[in-house]
Amino acid sequence: MTAVDPRPAATTSYPAPHPADPALEVTGPSVRDVIKAYVGLTKPRIIELLLITTVPVMFLAAGGVPGLGVVAATLVGGILAAGSANTINCVLDRDIDEQMRRTRRRPLPRHAVSPRSATIFGIALGILATLELGLLVNWLSSFLALAANAFYVFGYTMVLKRRTVQNIVWGGIAGCFPTLIGWTSVTGELAWTPLVLFAVVFFWTPPHTWALAMRYREDYASVDVPMLPVVATPVATARQILAYSIVMVITSIALWPVGGTGWVYPLAAVILGVVFLREAFALLARANTGAEGAALRPMRLFHFSNIYLALLFIAAAIDPLLR
Repeated sequence: MTAVDPRPAATTSYPAPHPADPALEVTGPSVRDVIKAYVGLTKPRIIELLLITTVPVMFLAAGGVPGLGVVAATLVGGILAAGSANTINCVLDRDIDEQMRRTRRRPLPRHAVSPRSATIFGIALGILATLELGLLVNWLSSFLALAANAFYVFGYTMVLKRRTVQNIVWGGIAGCFPTLIGWTSVTGELAWTPLVLFAVVFFWTPPHTWALAMRYREDYASVDVPMLPVVATPVATARQILAYSIVMVITSIALWPVGGTGWVYPLAAVILGVVFLREAFALLARANTGAEGAALRPMRLFHFSNIYLALLFIAAAIDPLLR
């Protein structure tokens, strides 16, 4: 007969987790992460390009160094206005941004910001931009900034982008307005000089954007956005890029007689234009060999297009200082 041990069987016990154990606490995003997400909505890199085409025009308009106060007020208003338009664009395009490799890390696809919060943020920036420019600069500049925002949101994002291959050609008009805003912020009126620079940016935008779209053609095709490289062959796209580049360079040189610049600007326009056209011809040559995708190396032209625009407008700003 087996004896039964009267003592209770030994059990293994584990200490209950302390409710204040830091390892078990669930924390939300930090303040830094939230700020970074909202800044990301404004697309800072695009804003940089817009400011590059605003401030130099102010030097041209002033015939030298413009007042620091008006420069600061115009910059603040321009940043707010561009941030507003870019934020609303992010809200409206969040469905395709989530699917595209190039844009899936933006704040809305990552759910770092809710669509409702982003919409409120974008509208608030737009209101602030309109009031800031109107009260501290002038109401003409404020109206132009508001018109640019409205066209970018309603004209480009909501109507053109997903419906026509001409989306970036006409939609790019919104990005030309900083030339007008920079001029009117100093003079309070429009003139032919900023309109010529408006045209330069207009003809610059398609080569710049189509080069990028050639690199990310599959992205745009996957979400049915009819960018030119999606619906046309590489050769046809490269020809269009070259055609717009030629007109852009001719238009840039036209500022010399129209704006009465000195020798610095036209010299820079010719040199930069020759390099830009060389890149455009090289892209077409690669396309004619049957190259596709990465072999086309379209990002060479894309990256230089940024350099081209920056240096061209810097030359426009320096020119009146040396006369």
